[in-house]
Amino acid sequence: MLRNLHSGVLSNRILSASNVFFACLTLAAFLPANAQTAQQPLKLSLDDAIQRGLKANLGVLERESADRIVRADRIRTLSALLPTVNAYAAENVQKNNIAVFGFRFPGIPQIIGPFGYSDIRATAEANLFDQRARKNWQASAKEIEAATLNTQDAKDLVVQVVANAYLTILADIARVESTKVEVTTAQALYERARDQHAAGVSPAIDELRAQVELKSREQQLLAGKNRFAKDKLVLQQAIGIPGSQEIELTDNAPYSPLANLTAEQLNEQARAARADYQSLKIQIESAQLSREAVLAGRLPVLALNGNYGYNGVNLAQSRGTFQFAAEVKVNVFDGGRIKADVLQTDAVIQQRKDELADLERHIDTDIRSALLDLQSAADQVNVAQSNLELANETLTQARDRFAAGVTDNIEVVQAQDSVAGAQENLIASRYAHNLAKVALAKAIGKTEINLKQFIGGK
Repeated sequence: MLRNLHSGVLSNRILSASNVFFACLTLAAFLPANAQTAQQPLKLSLDDAIQRGLKANLGVLERESADRIVRADRIRTLSALLPTVNAYAAENVQKNNIAVFGFRFPGIPQIIGPFGYSDIRATAEANLFDQRARKNWQASAKEIEAATLNTQDAKDLVVQVVANAYLTILADIARVESTKVEVTTAQALYERARDQHAAGVSPAIDELRAQVELKSREQQLLAGKNRFAKDKLVLQQAIGIPGSQEIELTDNAPYSPLANLTAEQLNEQARAARADYQSLKIQIESAQLSREAVLAGRLPVLALNGNYGYNGVNLAQSRGTFQFAAEVKVNVFDGGRIKADVLQTDAVIQQRKDELADLERHIDTDIRSALLDLQSAADQVNVAQSNLELANETLTQARDRFAAGVTDNIEVVQAQDSVAGAQENLIASRYAHNLAKVALAKAIGKTEINLKQFIGGK
């Protein structure tokens, strides 16, 4: 009986556990897919990172908000050219003292009323000719073009920032992988030195020297991993991804030299493609139109206004009434306001022209600097590749000499340092070469399009 009772309790526990298990499976099936894969690393290509940055970066969002403000100002400017129509309905009650108007007649009461009347009316106003409003409206159209280009310039800057951050992480990955190889090599050297010391073939100083070298490489690996983690946070902040989300970069940064690039051709291309340059040109045109609008303030304005409605003692006795008028407004004397506005717009025009000339110099400097960096980095890559081959050969010979007992491990340690330095130089020069491509793409405008071509070596 106890055995049966025990079996029944055990069966109930198994059944309960099974129910819990299947309940968990059922709950997991109804969970959202993102909840089940929240801990999965987000695979991120360079293009994905750029697109996320363009959607989430604060600089772009602020420029887009400024663009909307300019468009609202244009609608407000357009309203000065369009007629305005209003309507109202009123019920009036009055009591007047005619004595205040100078009417004093014997036998006639001075107080009239109270009396009331109803009035339902529509009013309209329109400027048939207002050159100032027309020029302001044309200037606002130019301001919208300039604001759109400013937004594009902000996007180009975001592309540069995101690309630099992405390439920095790729360089960090290369450094971490290189350091791991150096740690493995140092570990093998330490084990050989320890074995030879235990066998009495080499002195204890060789083992200590190899151990110091191993610890140094391990320290470099820890520092490299920390730098890699921090640089990932920089990229995630730039593209709007929370720091808790793990990311995995899917692109690499191949070394592909660029050829047949001249500063003169690129300068011409930049003046036609750079959003900030085109924006300044359009801002000059807008300021010139604003100046014409100020001068148009001296021209007459032809306007129409009128109203039509029904009024009477009450609604049943209301009759249709109207009033229409055409008027010409002329600015006879404004106290110098127009002259001051002209001086102000002239100053704005000159300021924009100075900014445009300064930007042209900056564009030329940016392009030439990027070309110099490209050429220098390409030369450094070639030298670093050759130096790395020589350093690896030196390390191989030094390890053979140490294994044969011809020399101590000083040569091996020095050769390891040479390999590490050569590898770092190669990574740094390739990284500098890719950064120069990003800088050149930003310097000539349309950064996203040109960057894709430059990374591919075109």
